[in-house]
Amino acid sequence: MGCCEATNPVLRGAVAADRRWPDVGVAWDRRTALKGLLGAAGVIAVSGCADPPSDGSTSVRLAFCGQLLCVIPYEVTRVRGHFTDRGLAAELVYTRGGSAAMQALVGGSVDYAGTSFDVVLQAAANGAAIRRVASTGRLPLFALGVAPDRATAITAVSDLAGRTVGVSGLGNADHALLLYLLDRNGVNPSAVDIAAIGTNLFDALRLGQVDAGMLQEPALSLVIEAGGRELVNFMDLTEAERHVGGAYEFMGVSVRADERDQRLDEIRRLAAALAAGLRDTRQLPVADVLSALPSALVAGGDLDHLGEIVERYRTSLYPESVAIDREAAARVQRAQEVAGLLTPGDVELDSLLDPGALSG
Repeated sequence: MGCCEATNPVLRGAVAADRRWPDVGVAWDRRTALKGLLGAAGVIAVSGCADPPSDGSTSVRLAFCGQLLCVIPYEVTRVRGHFTDRGLAAELVYTRGGSAAMQALVGGSVDYAGTSFDVVLQAAANGAAIRRVASTGRLPLFALGVAPDRATAITAVSDLAGRTVGVSGLGNADHALLLYLLDRNGVNPSAVDIAAIGTNLFDALRLGQVDAGMLQEPALSLVIEAGGRELVNFMDLTEAERHVGGAYEFMGVSVRADERDQRLDEIRRLAAALAAGLRDTRQLPVADVLSALPSALVAGGDLDHLGEIVERYRTSLYPESVAIDREAAARVQRAQEVAGLLTPGDVELDSLLDPGALSG
């Protein structure tokens, strides 16, 4: 299960559709858009079929996880005209999580899916014939935070032995990453009490119901403000290199395997557009990056805080190119094996990853 599924609460209520998606019945979750600006950006499946373009460009439908930090490069690519510049009429389809985007791809309702790599691994292990062709995110959107009243007692990963650590749910992306962290740091997982808390990990940590927990932003910042500690921040490349050995393949684009060859030129144009969007996401003034986001997604949120978060993490989260890092992908595969979600041999990584799609 992916990043969004690990953190998004049940969606309730809706706000009006953003005007950039007219007449397609877009529905947005107001509660999570206002309360969980980053950690639980609660968009739901939004986009209907668009009319074929009349200018000779190629229509593509790209479904992707609606977690806000995942969304940013795709919206920047669209707003800055990089899809159009490469002859693509791209329709971005938000989903409730990466699994929903992958289901849309496998079911044939979209052309591409942008999901975390753990979703890709699970789909492949369950028989989905897909290829991962490009990467748009190289780190998971989690950090391991310590409760305010434990901040002086827990200062290293080894201090988690004998402690209770909260995750959103057993088998979720944050649970697998936690187990991989423990394994990498020589801590026996059986020595750690792992508690499935659900989506409200912030309150559980703030109230001291758990000693530590896997958080996203802005919950991490709020815990630190309350006196807690940032033990390991997987959203920081230096921290990831120290604790899990390097980048940890996250967001990226997959295509159905039997369409790979016929779509090869299209894949390369799509990848080139996203590479330009990643460059803009890393380099543009943060205000310009935020201005690319749909207004309904950030309505009522603290944009100053969001800007600080984007500024802090963007050069770590978003890679310099869309080329796939095999070692980063192998770390995710290993994490799922440590967590018991995969067994060795379930997925042949060299068959699933398709770096050759971008060459030529």
